[in-house]
Amino acid sequence: MTVFNQTPKLRIALLTLGCKVNQYETDAMKERLEIAGARIVGFGEAADVYIVNTCSVTNVADKKSRQMLHRAKRKNPESVIIAAGCYVQAAKEELEKDPLIDIIIGNNRKKEIVSVLDNYFRTMQKASRVIDINHTSEFEEMGMDHIEGHTRAYIKVQDGCNQFCSYCIIPYTRGRVRSRSLLEVKKEIIRLTAHGYKEFVLTGIHLSSYGIDLEDGTNLLTLIQTIGMIKGVERIRLGSLEPRIITEEFVRQVKEIPAFCPHFHLSLQSACNGTLKRMNRKYTIEEYMEKCELLRKYFDHPAITTDVIVGFPGETEEEFSETVKNLEIINLYEMHVFKYSRRKGTRAEKMADQVDEQVKNKRSMVLLEMTRRQKKEYEEALLGTIEQVLLEEAVEADGTVYYTGHTKRYVKIGVLGEHLTSNQLVDVKIQGFSEKGFLIAEVI
Repeated sequence: MTVFNQTPKLRIALLTLGCKVNQYETDAMKERLEIAGARIVGFGEAADVYIVNTCSVTNVADKKSRQMLHRAKRKNPESVIIAAGCYVQAAKEELEKDPLIDIIIGNNRKKEIVSVLDNYFRTMQKASRVIDINHTSEFEEMGMDHIEGHTRAYIKVQDGCNQFCSYCIIPYTRGRVRSRSLLEVKKEIIRLTAHGYKEFVLTGIHLSSYGIDLEDGTNLLTLIQTIGMIKGVERIRLGSLEPRIITEEFVRQVKEIPAFCPHFHLSLQSACNGTLKRMNRKYTIEEYMEKCELLRKYFDHPAITTDVIVGFPGETEEEFSETVKNLEIINLYEMHVFKYSRRKGTRAEKMADQVDEQVKNKRSMVLLEMTRRQKKEYEEALLGTIEQVLLEEAVEADGTVYYTGHTKRYVKIGVLGEHLTSNQLVDVKIQGFSEKGFLIAEVI
C-alpha cells in the first residue's frame, strides 16, 4: 500500500515561481499526484506536503524561492517540504544541507514526483533527484489530459538554451536545447481539445530553437502548421521569440494558418547595439526593426511586445538615450521593463561600470511611461473595430459586471452581453475603456 492509497487522502499544496514553463510543469506534477490519489489544496492551506517549483533567473528569485520553502515549513512544521526546479539546479549543495528541506528534485526529474514522494514516506530519509542538466539530451515528457482552472492551455514544446547571454543563468539550470517530438505535442493537444480547450500557447525556454536537435527536419514552423490542422484548435499563440526566426517565409506561412494569433513577444533587452553586444545578444537593433516591419507588412496591427533591461553594466546616458530613441521609432504595443540585477555565476556579474540603482530607477520610469503611452495609443486605434474574444472570467468595473477575455492580439476586453460563459468565443464591437484599464465591448 502506498502513501497515496491511505485515508484520509494526502494533502499536497503546490506553488509556481517564475516562467510559463514552470507553470506547465507544476500543472503536470499536480495531475500526476491527483491520479495517484492525492488531494490538491491551496498553498495557503494546511497540507501534508508542500512543493515549491522554484525559479533562479535572478538573485531575487533565489531569495524568494528560499523564503517560500521556509514559509511552507512554518505553516506546518510536520509537513514534507519539496524544492523543485531551477533553484535546485543552481543551489543543490546548499539545499541538501538545509534541515527544513526534505526532498529536492531538479529539472528533467519532475515527472518522477509520485515515486520520489512515495519512496520518501517509505524510508523517511532526505531525498535528492538532481542530474547534471548540462549533459542530457532527454526532453522530459510530462503530457497532460486536462488543466483545471484555465481557459487556455500552455504546451511545453522545448527546454534548455544554447544562447549564453552574459546576464543569464538559465543555460546552466535548464541545460542545452531539447525539443519535444511532434507526435507527443499533437497527442497532448488532441487530448486537451477533447476537454474543450480552444487556445494553445506554445512555450519553451528558448522557443525559437525548437527542432534544431531533431533529426526529422521538424522546426517551429512545421510544428505550428501541424497544430493548425488539428480539429478543435481555434487559436495558436507563441511564447517569447528571438528576432532571427522572423523571416519572410516564416511570417508568410503562419499568416495562412486561420488559428494563428498575430501576437509576437519579440525578445529585445536593449535598443542599443553597444549594450546588445555586451549582453551577447545575437542581433542588432537594425535587424530587430526590420523584423517588426516584416510583421507589420503581413499582419494588420500585430501586437508586438518585448522585454527591456535598463541599467545593464556599462550602459551610459548616451546608450540609454539611443535605446529611448529607437523604442519610440519601433512603437511597440507593450514593454516589460526590468532593472538589471546582478546574477551570481554570470559574466555580467563581474563586468566593470555597474550602474547605480538610482540611475536604474530613473531609466525604468522613463520606459514605463513610454510603454503606458504607446499601449494606450495602440488600444485607442481599436475603438470601433470588430474583434473575436475568448471569454475567461466575470469582473466588476464601473459598477457593471463584464465577462473579460482576450482578442487574438492578446488585448484584454470586458464584454457586455447575455448568456456569456467562460471558454466561449464571441464577436464584439469595441467601444471604450473601463476604469480598470481594459477595453469595453458589446456582443454583435
